[in-house]
Amino acid sequence: METNEKILIVDDEADIREILQFNLENEGYKVDMAASAEEAQALLNNNYHLILLDVMMGGMSGFKFADYIRKSGNNTPIIFLTAKGTENDMLTGFSIGGDDYIPKPFSIKEVIARVRSVLKRTMKQGSAANETLTIGTMVIDLESKIVTIDNNPIELTKTELNILLLLVQNEGKIFSRSDILAKAWDNDGIVLERTVDVHIARLRKKIGIYGDCIVNRTGYGYIFNYNK
Repeated sequence: METNEKILIVDDEADIREILQFNLENEGYKVDMAASAEEAQALLNNNYHLILLDVMMGGMSGFKFADYIRKSGNNTPIIFLTAKGTENDMLTGFSIGGDDYIPKPFSIKEVIARVRSVLKRTMKQGSAANETLTIGTMVIDLESKIVTIDNNPIELTKTELNILLLLVQNEGKIFSRSDILAKAWDNDGIVLERTVDVHIARLRKKIGIYGDCIVNRTGYGYIFNYNK
């Protein structure tokens, strides 16, 4: 069963990346991979729900990368994967802001169980907390319903915000005009499908450079595609 949860795997061993990807995708997760911390840096704006991070890599280590992630204000849950299994290493991982620590070699069943556990815990916490979605320099505060770009507030109507959230939270998925009407509009009478185009045109203008991320696939509908 497919989920909306996206996972980033960062490991310099191709075999491990591929095994994890295969099994996690079989569980319905959307998976991206990076062979190094440096490569993963370019992917961080993709709104991941979880990062599986190897500790011992060439270049920037997993611990240093996790420290970078946390200091940049990114609170995406992190599960460390490492051959280093001493108590000091585990304490280091947790002190940096890691959410779990799985020593190698590991069983796939264990990894999947830990992934489910961390996602369940953090999603539950997130639903009660002040959540934000970050796309580049655009931040959407899900609790206050405020959108900012470069720390400047953007005035959106309720419908425009609903459309933006629908597309951003389902990045890469195409929504027809009728889908958008059904999901983004309040039940307030008859609304023509062409009205969707008008609202999206206004939304694109208001969010500036991020307006180009809302793409019209002729004959299908609209999709949000953030070009990193």
